[in-house]
Amino acid sequence: MSWISFKPLFTAIIALLHPFFVSVIEINQNEKEATLEISVRTFTNDLEKMIQAESNTSLDISQPAQKKKADVLIAAYLKKRLNLKSNGATCNLEYVGFEIQKESTWTYFEVKNIKQLKQLDVLCEVLFGVNNQQINIIHVTNKGERKSYELIYPKNTTQFNF
Repeated sequence: MSWISFKPLFTAIIALLHPFFVSVIEINQNEKEATLEISVRTFTNDLEKMIQAESNTSLDISQPAQKKKADVLIAAYLKKRLNLKSNGATCNLEYVGFEIQKESTWTYFEVKNIKQLKQLDVLCEVLFGVNNQQINIIHVTNKGERKSYELIYPKNTTQFNF
């Protein structure tokens, strides 16, 4: 057999031996509503691990009986680990909710009264502490222009200018 036939299997084995530590933060400026719409995608088990470490309480996000507890703990953790400044003013992240999709948890926030976005400062330490290879990928969309940046542990800040 050729190397090509073994390559997918080899890649899968490497992925299992070397897991990825990545979260994705999407920030979209909604001009019509004058809001920032924020979604944070994390691996569910990593999010649970960090919440448990910081709150000293057990949590299983997938259990419907723990939904209210999960809402409180997820919102508190992410508000502590993700801070935004729009045009120099600190943003108040309003928690909207979360949903689980396969092995990931999507958490949603909104920031009101952002009529125009010229500059966005981001401090992001989401899942810092799970692994020293953590990467937070941040995408910001404003007036159809999308900019992206990777924060690789321990770097935790970046700025977007439009």
